[in-house]
Amino acid sequence: MAAFLLADVAVADMQAYRDSGYIDTVPRIAAGFGGRYRARGGDMSVLEGDWSPRRMVIIEFPDMAALLDFYHSQDYAPWKAIRQRLTDSKWVAVDGLSTELLP
Repeated sequence: MAAFLLADVAVADMQAYRDSGYIDTVPRIAAGFGGRYRARGGDMSVLEGDWSPRRMVIIEFPDMAALLDFYHSQDYAPWKAIRQRLTDSKWVAVDGLSTELLP
């Protein structure tokens, strides 16, 4: 069953973030774990509630194990440190629906 990484990311210095190589490199690392970007900083509209995400990123992985393998990988470790230094991020992982629950 698919799993999704949902990230609310506020970038303090977008130029430094771009210059770090994070934006170009991390999608390739995620792809190595089966990750596919589904949203990445597009326009948003808050429809209900008071949550105001700053920059949403959604990555789909084949399953939770692949998502966690990516997040804890040695390949991602130096990039995680860069992201944590240059952004204020909130990340969550959530299981997708089982195929038997889909219509």
